[in-house]
Amino acid sequence: MELIFLGTSSAVPSKDRNHSAIALKAFGEVLLFDCGEGTQRQMAQVKLSPMKVNKIFISHLHGDHILGIPGMIQSMGFRGRKEPLHIYGPPGILSIKDAAMQLGYFSLDFEVYAHELEEGIIIDEEEYRIECVKTQHNVPNFSYAIYEKKKPRFIKEKALELGLEPGPDFGKLHQGIPVMVNDKLIKPEQVLGEERKGLKIVYSGDSRPCEAMVKLAENADLLIHESTFEADYTNKALETGHSTAAEAAQIAKDADVKELILTHVSTRYRRSNLLENAAKKIFENTKVAHDLMIVEVKSID
Repeated sequence: MELIFLGTSSAVPSKDRNHSAIALKAFGEVLLFDCGEGTQRQMAQVKLSPMKVNKIFISHLHGDHILGIPGMIQSMGFRGRKEPLHIYGPPGILSIKDAAMQLGYFSLDFEVYAHELEEGIIIDEEEYRIECVKTQHNVPNFSYAIYEKKKPRFIKEKALELGLEPGPDFGKLHQGIPVMVNDKLIKPEQVLGEERKGLKIVYSGDSRPCEAMVKLAENADLLIHESTFEADYTNKALETGHSTAAEAAQIAKDADVKELILTHVSTRYRRSNLLENAAKKIFENTKVAHDLMIVEVKSID
């Protein structure tokens, strides 16, 4: 899995940080989480085509997380897109989609679907699933967890002992499909190893610390959490529904995640080391995202 941090600023962009957006390249897809203004230009910087995006997941409906959607849709139309686009988000995302479809003069040859979410599993594909929970912001916010579904290892030696020849039957069994060999039924469990745990990535959107966030992030390989402020602005974070770096680090520690990446950084911090150092006092394996940062998330096995 490859994560590309397209925008890492908070409500106001700066010359170094664009509005919120993160692309996940995995499972033969590009999944986009939030779509702030300027997202498609950031994608151009890393040679990532918007045409590869079929699903956009919006955390909440503040402008710094959604105002890139109208331009993205229109650019897809200019490029001759035919595949449908699905946009997921909190209640109100349907109205945002309808408003985007009324901005200016343009035509599309593809459908745009908006899905207003409730908590729970929202995507369940062969290779991955995505679930969301409501977390605490000053408007409805959904945080997302992406789970990789990892197939058990195929044990070739067992298959050969059972009389199978290398070929299509190997693939069928690995997919969980029984096969017949010499009038004998071979079941997948006869040639597969133990279940394997896939990668788990969690994205907070904008959120105060809360139990729902800790539970969602439990045992994640990577937690991407907003960190708008440092500790001197705890009252401001509370007032605006955001988190400090220390609070995000405490969530990472309580959830027993492997790595924490901080994002959604206020423009008051020209140097991110203030946030990083504050977080590392609580959770050592922390870094602060910067625009166009690429992170490979890999399994240990």
